[in-house]
Parts: sequence; C-alpha cells; structure tokens
Amino acid sequence: MNSFRVARAALRVRPTAFAAPLARRGYADVASDKIQLSLSLPHQAVYKSQDVVQVNIPAETGDMGVLASHVPSIEQLRPGLVEVIEESAGSKQFFLSGGFATVQPGSKLSINAVEGFPLEDFSAEAVRNQIAEAQKIASGSGSEQDIAEAKIELEVLKSLQGFLK
Repeated sequence: MNSFRVARAALRVRPTAFAAPLARRGYADVASDKIQLSLSLPHQAVYKSQDVVQVNIPAETGDMGVLASHVPSIEQLRPGLVEVIEESAGSKQFFLSGGFATVQPGSKLSINAVEGFPLEDFSAEAVRNQIAEAQKIASGSGSEQDIAEAKIELEVLKSLQGFLK
C-alpha cells in the first residue's frame, strides 16, 4: 500500500484528524472600534496611540484605509503620506520615505519606516530646490551610484511635493 492510500484510509477513519482549525473573525460590534497604532523609526517612536479611528497608508498595492478589526496583513509602503485620524484630535499627517505596515489581530497596527516626519515640517520651496539639485545629478555624468541615489531621491521628493501643494 503506497503512502497516499494510507493517508486516505486514515482520513476515512477520522476525517477531522488532519483538518486545520479555522480562525474565526468575530462581529465588528463586539471588537473595539479603535486602533492601537505604533509608528516607529529606527531611532525613535514618532507616534503611539490607542485612540485612533482610521489610518490611511500608501501601500505598494494601492492606498488603503485601516479600521479596527481589519484583516491581518503585512504591506510594503511606498513613499507617501500616512494620515492618522483620531476621534478627538482630528487628523495628523506624516510623510514616510517607505517602510512596512503590519496589521495584527486585536486592532493593532505597527508602521515601521526608515524616515518619517510630520507633513507640516516641510517647506514647499526647499523641496523644489532639492528636486532641482537631484535632477542635475540624475541627468549628469556622475558615478553610477550617485545617479541611482539621485533617482531614488527624485521619486521621494516628487511624491512629497504632491502633498505640499
């Protein structure tokens, strides 16, 4: 008797023996309607709260909103704006250069990024000047590494410029 027949015979005897337990999502009205958010950089925690209603993130697969009881997932973030909507204090906006967002059971959201700043810390004029400098390097005859870094810088700066208008 080959191994496949043995396994099939065992299933006939006790069909639930190999069934994986199914995780069940509860009803949204049973769960908390708040998100526990942690937004961290390698050197500091930028934002931490348990009073968040919604978080809008720039995922690589498209912009998405995260609410309480969201399906657990891991999303890679592109350079863009993270908007944190609080019940009492309105909304706060942070510009991230990229990173990862992890939605965990129990309405927990962790956002980890290399660089991130509140949007109000940026000057539209300074960003325009940096874009001009990066374009010179990207189109110039610098080293291959300098050109590659300038192209990445341009992508991030152009994304940031779109939010500052």
